[in-house]
Amino acid sequence: MLLIELMSSHIIPAAYALLPDQMASPRATAMLLAIGLQESKFRFRRQQPTGPARGVFQFEAMGGVKGVLTHQATKPHIEAVLSTLRYDANVMRCHQAIEHNDVLACVFARLLLWTLPSPLPFKDQVNLGWEQYLEAWRPGRPHPDQWPDNFHEAWVGLP
Repeated sequence: MLLIELMSSHIIPAAYALLPDQMASPRATAMLLAIGLQESKFRFRRQQPTGPARGVFQFEAMGGVKGVLTHQATKPHIEAVLSTLRYDANVMRCHQAIEHNDVLACVFARLLLWTLPSPLPFKDQVNLGWEQYLEAWRPGRPHPDQWPDNFHEAWVGLP
């Protein structure tokens, strides 16, 4: 799949380059790919058909965006990234920006995963991945039937 290759070879590494080195790992990459597949298949930057979520990771302004901007573990990191990219640390402006900036959307997604208390899952921990996805994203309409395939495809898509 061309989109997952683009994400794993260009977008995710560009996001990691803006973050501390310890945030880059194969497990983090696999979770980002799995969640992107789960949320948008990396095709939609606006929630379909008319929802409030934006970006390929489908963040809502007062959910994930606000959470990353205010969480004590992520606030200094996102502020540094936003300064580097010349964005304001404003919920609505960031929400608008992640619709069009996949690298920034990926930074937000990685930082949201950073707020989880337990280590990210290994390749054989599909259920743990699902639990962490639910905990971090809190999807309104989760699709548990799609997760195993998305999780597996994410691990296959690693560089």
